[in-house]
Amino acid sequence: MKEENRQAGVLLPVSALPSPYGIGCFSDEAYRFIDMLASAGQSVWQILPLCPTSFGDSPYQSPCSFGGNPYFISLDALVSEGLLDASDLPERDGAEYVDYKRLYEERYPILRRAYARFAERGTSDGYTAFCAENSLWLEDYALFMAIKNSLGGAPLSDFPIELLQRDASALYDARRSLSYETGFWRFLQYEFFTQWSSVRAYANKNGVRILGDIPIYVSADSSDVWTRPELFELDKEGKPLTVAGCPPDGFSPKGQLWGNPVYRWSEHKKEGFRWWTDRIAHAFSMYDTVRIDHFRGFDAYYSIPFGDEDATGGYWRNAPGEELFAAVRERLGEKDIIAEDLGYMTEGVRRLLRACGFSGMKILQFGFDGGGDFSSEYLPHNYSADSVVYTGTHDNPTLAEWIDRLSSEENEKLGRYFCADTSDKKELARHIISAAMQSPSRLCVIPMQDYLSVGKEGRMNTPASASGNWAWRMKKEDISASTAAYIREISEPYGRIAKNRALIVGFT
Repeated sequence: MKEENRQAGVLLPVSALPSPYGIGCFSDEAYRFIDMLASAGQSVWQILPLCPTSFGDSPYQSPCSFGGNPYFISLDALVSEGLLDASDLPERDGAEYVDYKRLYEERYPILRRAYARFAERGTSDGYTAFCAENSLWLEDYALFMAIKNSLGGAPLSDFPIELLQRDASALYDARRSLSYETGFWRFLQYEFFTQWSSVRAYANKNGVRILGDIPIYVSADSSDVWTRPELFELDKEGKPLTVAGCPPDGFSPKGQLWGNPVYRWSEHKKEGFRWWTDRIAHAFSMYDTVRIDHFRGFDAYYSIPFGDEDATGGYWRNAPGEELFAAVRERLGEKDIIAEDLGYMTEGVRRLLRACGFSGMKILQFGFDGGGDFSSEYLPHNYSADSVVYTGTHDNPTLAEWIDRLSSEENEKLGRYFCADTSDKKELARHIISAAMQSPSRLCVIPMQDYLSVGKEGRMNTPASASGNWAWRMKKEDISASTAAYIREISEPYGRIAKNRALIVGFT
């Protein structure tokens, strides 16, 4: 259910937490970050999808939409469990960016050592219960990854035809010959979800809700497509007939070619949207609030013929959004869902948002794009109370970078809107954050980079760019009492501080 009072939160991917081993994870730093949010009076920690990543390192292109990212497993916790020795750990480093190639090469051998000890001990009641509770997806995912690794990391499209088409005899043989390997992938998920459950419980205990994220599409190279091919527009050989993307616009003249297979919605309707309701139910077992990515794709989606080199040949097709979310409501009841309703808005998308009763998103940066008037729906005075405001998201430049790139017209518009001198860029950024806090929106979420005045080096993702994304990390010293005090100072005047939450001095 939606919280009615005005609240504030911070957007920070788990990968961007500081940690000693190359990527943010469920280590002590995650708990310290929660302490900082609680001290700052924040009610929400928004993260990006926690699912495993693959080529391109994007959490929106995962080999399993139900699984968790093994990189987020705390190695120190595995030492505490007796599954690793201190000598097994990689050299500590304070790298400011995630080196995914190095991570892939170094992390899995360490996790395999932990699994070898786990396997020697024999299964526990907790492990057995976890496997039973997640049987809907876990066994297929573990076998998918085991087969993939046995083939040198081959994509699903290169699986032997008998495995690609899930011949019963071939699957039986694969399970027998790869039993140890499938156990490894089950173990990783058990450790991931055990550790994540502890992090989330700690957050909730300290008055912080987790706002998670569901990508609209799944990867063509995924256990989702492998196990339920009839739910996607594929040919008889399992190749996509059409793929997802976005049409050309002012930012991307040839559009965006995402490459995900699109849904065969007629099949989803036949099963009462069971796959989708399972997926959203699973998300709410992990998070307190869920953001649904690319919401406009549930009203109409952009479909591009497979094999096209860009998105110019795509076309719009209708999707059964109202029927889908009615099925979600019937199964799960009222849930706190945030719709990423960005991009070109049609009346159909607005109607779907109203019918679902979800909160939409407002991006303050968009309010100053071109034009000299102040009628934009993205300017704070035009927001509705049932919305969530951001200075920017993971797909936008950081606030400091955005200010650096302002045109003279946009800069003048900012000055008029805030009645402020725009020459002091750091002070201007504070004006913008304060305007988001002042707005009528029920929830205000600010990316951590914007509180830290991080420039272009802190951008998480540049859409339509295949490399250099998802790598920024905050510094350990930035999780501090002074950062908490600064966040609290900006949030408090506008009634967004959680009640009965005192400033925790020296929490670090």
